[in-house]
Amino acid sequence: MGDDVQSGDSGSAYHRRLPIGEVLDGSPLTEGDRAAFTAVTMAPLAPMRVPEEPRVGTADRAACPHCRPSEHTIWSDDLWQVRAGWGRMGLPFVAAIAPRHHVLLDDAPVDVLAALGPLMQRISAAVKAIPGVARCHFARWGDGSEHLHLWALARPAGMMQGRGAVLALWDDVLPAMPDAMVREHCAIVAGALAEHGGEALPVQSAGQPTG
Repeated sequence: MGDDVQSGDSGSAYHRRLPIGEVLDGSPLTEGDRAAFTAVTMAPLAPMRVPEEPRVGTADRAACPHCRPSEHTIWSDDLWQVRAGWGRMGLPFVAAIAPRHHVLLDDAPVDVLAALGPLMQRISAAVKAIPGVARCHFARWGDGSEHLHLWALARPAGMMQGRGAVLALWDDVLPAMPDAMVREHCAIVAGALAEHGGEALPVQSAGQPTG
């Protein structure tokens, strides 16, 4: 368990300047043409937990969800896999992209990293083949699982409020797509990826995302 680092504790210089316990001004999230909110009330800034608790897969590789077979894998090749089609999907497409084998960004083999750039290019083109999609956003947080993974998110055409990092929040807010549409969009992406290598797999639409 990590210890709480208060603003005056012996954390980093960055930690020591933080107003722990105060409610910060959330108005920057409501300003500009990308604003997704008209008003925001921030939670009080919680104490920092240092050291942090281990991420999933750190203590027990067998617990890593990206290492286990999944019915939501829609495409894979020797190095990488793409998973999509779990329960609720508000955006036209959301997918998790991860190496087939358990690696961290810090120690991923060169061949795995070298294949990522071309794969991202292919995924972007495949996602934009979905009707009504303008852009494919890529994101990496890595706070849930230590297994290297990225996210691909489709921005609907014309959705100016969805530009940038806020797009991930809209996925939880937009009306959920029907299962048939989820399967159709996943099949479009899987089929487009398989045209240039790897294998498209049957699309499912139930369960929860991992990582």
